[in-house]
Parts: sequence; C-alpha cells; structure tokens
Amino acid sequence: MLTEIRIESLGAISVATAEFDRGLTVLTGETGTGKTMVVTGLHLLGGARADATRVRSGAARAVVEGRFTTNDLDDGACAGLDEMLDASGAERDEDGSVIALRSVSRDGPSRAYLGGRSVPAKSLSGFTTELLTLHGQNDQLRLMRPEEQRGALDRFAAAAPALEHYRKLRDAWLSARRDLIDRRNRARELAQEADRLKFALNEIDSVDPQPAEDDALVADILRLSELDTLREAALGARAALSGALDDADGSGSGATDSLGRARGLLESTDDATLQGLAGQVGEALTVIVDVARELGGFLDELPVDASALESKLARQAQLRTLTRKYAADIDGVLRWADESRQRLAQLDVSEEALTALERQADELAHELSEAAVDLSTIRRKAAKRLAKEVTAELSALAMADAEFTIGVSADLVTDHDDPAALTLPSGEPARAGGDGIDQIEFGLAAHRGMTVLPLAKSASGGELSRVMLALEVVLATSRKQAAGTTMVFDEVDAGVGGWAAVQIGRRLARLARTHQVIVVTHLPQVAAYADVHLVVHSTGGKGASGVRPVTGDDRVAELARMLAGLGESDSGRAHARELLDAAQNDEI
Repeated sequence: MLTEIRIESLGAISVATAEFDRGLTVLTGETGTGKTMVVTGLHLLGGARADATRVRSGAARAVVEGRFTTNDLDDGACAGLDEMLDASGAERDEDGSVIALRSVSRDGPSRAYLGGRSVPAKSLSGFTTELLTLHGQNDQLRLMRPEEQRGALDRFAAAAPALEHYRKLRDAWLSARRDLIDRRNRARELAQEADRLKFALNEIDSVDPQPAEDDALVADILRLSELDTLREAALGARAALSGALDDADGSGSGATDSLGRARGLLESTDDATLQGLAGQVGEALTVIVDVARELGGFLDELPVDASALESKLARQAQLRTLTRKYAADIDGVLRWADESRQRLAQLDVSEEALTALERQADELAHELSEAAVDLSTIRRKAAKRLAKEVTAELSALAMADAEFTIGVSADLVTDHDDPAALTLPSGEPARAGGDGIDQIEFGLAAHRGMTVLPLAKSASGGELSRVMLALEVVLATSRKQAAGTTMVFDEVDAGVGGWAAVQIGRRLARLARTHQVIVVTHLPQVAAYADVHLVVHSTGGKGASGVRPVTGDDRVAELARMLAGLGESDSGRAHARELLDAAQNDEI
C-alpha cells in the first residue's frame, strides 16, 4: 500500500506531506486549495507525462515522493516487483518499503527515481502500476471507449491466457498469408531470381573451389616460377649438410660427417666437460640430419619440369572468374554459395510449394477461428455475469431502475478480400483484430422500460461516475483482481448528491475492506465513511496549501463546512455529527 506521499512545489501545494493507512482515506478542502494535486502527484509516480506548467510559480522544479510497502501482496506479486527492483538496481529502505520519486523541472526534462536509483519513467510506471489503480475524471471518459470496455470485461473474465493464445495464432496466420500472397504476386520475379541463383551455383560447383585455395595457389605458382633456383639451392644445402653423394673415395665432406667425427673425439675422453660438449654436438647433429632429410623430401616433390606451372595458372584463372563475380576471395565465394542455397530453398515457387503454403495458411486459419470463438464464448459468459453484478451495484447506488448491459457481437465483414477477414466455423466472415473478433459495447438504461443505449449516449456525468464505481467494486471483489492494490478515485462522486452520495460512501468503504482506497471528494456523505480524513488547506503564504489530518471536533467542523458552509453554526455541527455517527454505525 501507499504509506506516505510528499509533494513540493506542485500547483497550489508548496510543501505537503500526507500519511496513509489501510482502509478508506478521503481528501477534502476548499475549491482551489489543490486537492487534485495529490492525485496529480500519484499520476506522476505512475509514469504519466510530466507537465512543466504544474510547477509552482517561483520554483525551479516540482518533486513528488511516495513510499510503498508490499506486505499485503501475495508471493507471486512480490517476486515480480523484486525482479523489477533488481533489474533497475533499486533497493528497499531499511523497513522494507520502496521509495519512488519523480521530479519535474520547469525548464528541463523530468527525472524518475526508484529505490534510490535513477530510472526511466517507464520503469517507474512498471513498478507503481502493480500497486496503484488511478481513476480520475478523464478515466471516466475513457470508460466510454470500446478498448477500455473490452479491457474491463477481459479482466473480469480472466481472459488473458485465451487472448494471448489467439494473438499468437493470429500473428502466425497473418505471416503465412503474407508469404503466400507474396509468392503468388511475385512468382515471375522469384522464378527469375531462382534461375540466376541456380546458374551461379552450378558455375561455382563446376569449379569446386576449396577453402583458401586461392592463397595456396599463389604460393605454388611462386615456387614453380623459380623451379631451377629452388632446386639448386636445396641441392647445395643438402650437399653442405650431408656431403656429395658421388664422392669417389666415399669419404663424406658434409657437416654431418664433420660433426660425427667431432662427437666421436669428444666421447673418447674421460673428461666430464668434454663429455657434456659431446652431447651438445650430438643434438646439433640430430637437427642437421632432420633438415637434410626434409630437403630431400622437398627435392622429391619438386616437378621435374615447369609444365605443372601451366595447370596451376589455369586453375588460378578459374578461381579469379569466381572472385570477380561473387566475392573478393574464395572463402567469400563459398559463403555466398551457402547463403544462396538457403535463399534458393525459400524461393520454391512450384505448384507443390504453393499448395503447401496454402495448406499451412488454411490450417492456421482453422485454429485461429476456433481460438477466436473460444475467446468470444469466454467473453459472452462473463458479460452476462458482469452486467448482472454491475446492475445490482447500481441499484445500491441509488439507481434502482437502471439496467447495465454488455453487448458482445462478432465484427462481421462483407468483403472476403479484407486482409483480416477470417471465416468462422459458422461460415460467417469476421474481422480478426488484435484483440479478437468481438465488438464490446457497454449499454445503460437509466430506468426500466427505456431503450438501452451505448454508455456514451445514455449516461450523465453522475451516472457515469456511479457506473465506474460499480464496475470497480465488482472487479475488485471478484477473484480476478488481487487484494493489496491501492485504488485512487478523483471526484468519482461528481454530479451526485443526496442518498446516492451516501451509497457511494458505503460502496467505497466496502471496497476498502480488501484494498487501500484514497478518494478526493467534495461530498460530506462520502467523507463521513472515511477511516482517515485529510484536509488540503491554505497555509496563508502566497496561496500555498498543505495537508493535515483531522479527527474529533476538527473533523466535525470540516464535515459541517462541506454541508453548505455551516461549520460555525450549532445546527451545522449537529448535522455533521449526525452524519458521522450514522456512517460509523452503518453495517456495510
């Protein structure tokens, strides 16, 4: 829950701190003192767009700081919040609470902080959205939008898994359709591309280049072009090491013979030093013998004549033909060939391939239509229950004759060529939108027997406020919305008075049994039901306002003020005390 909020230089509020507890908290005060700034501050903590004009005159920036505890949330919700905090590097305070802060500069961008770390406003919103549900007068207007109505119905119906399954199938179906249409429309172009790739791959395969072959050829060609020089050098070096092979007397004159004699002379002595040097000479002799042997192998591999040079040059010319067309070197040519084979596999424009694509698209369309119908069935069943429960709540909110309805109908299309047209199992074509095939419409008849009209055309401001409250009470008391959320209502009682105001107070108090509820109100009938009563008041300094809790006689005086400004009269106080006693003794 939200335990505390501190506001600096926001609108009419200079510096104010408000502490909250469980249950129902109301904020009241004279018009213009800045009651709504508390809700504005909570909207800023919720990641709403920062408005520099809200910064108090004479101040450089406005700051809103909120302290949240998560003790009332279930383990799953807490784990999700902890993941957000870890991802942002944020930390809990010593008492386990989390501090969220938003600053709005008059001249520069806004800044957001979570758990002592600077974070994007979106990250702050992701955290506070799990803890705060904000309902202002603009939210009431949003309730008239079809997407808001669908969202409310889906929350009640717990339709999120079915909706996610539908969306995944829809993405796959649209992708398969686009691929099929692309293949059909570009068949000639794709066939030409396939022919070009086949020709190129055949040319490469006929040459059959090997990895790094072009570099190896350069080395071979260089060797063959200097064949005589290389042979003479190798022969001379081997003769120097091993001696001439055709010595007439058989006595070797190479380095190996000389080293052999030197080693023998050293080994024939008993001197330890000379014996050690004999070992070193033996090691040198081993190296020389190995080099001589390798020189012999080198000479054996050298062509007898330079005819091999011509074949190497011819092979080099073949490889250069490929590198001129497809890549800078042979390794690049081989990579291009691999990529082209993959591309060619995707360019199958044969009748068999098109038939396979059509079959895939049809199968996905069938699965999608079944998923769409399943989602619609979930919504239709939930719509009946939700409409019935909201109607019952409206009856308790002094709208006894009202009838609330929820229409769920398929968005049928007449054009089968519509890119999103989906044939349902019934054979009817419907538009497969991102949220399903359904059109959701909330309707209201304020009195029995009247024609039910869309909510946007039938509800007055006061009626719309009560519809929203009734809807929130039903959603909050259902198992579809977890307890522990802080719910904030900004003048949800606008346009309401009398007995209806009392019923709104009772419903808010009932809602506060499972949720922390914060209400900005101008009605004493609602304020009388509060567990905590906060007053936004003028501090007397250049139009500045502050927030203070009221109890006892001060609370009675505030309720009397709200009762048409009767705070100074005995009758006003008596009326306020009577209202307060009635609310406190009400068995909700």
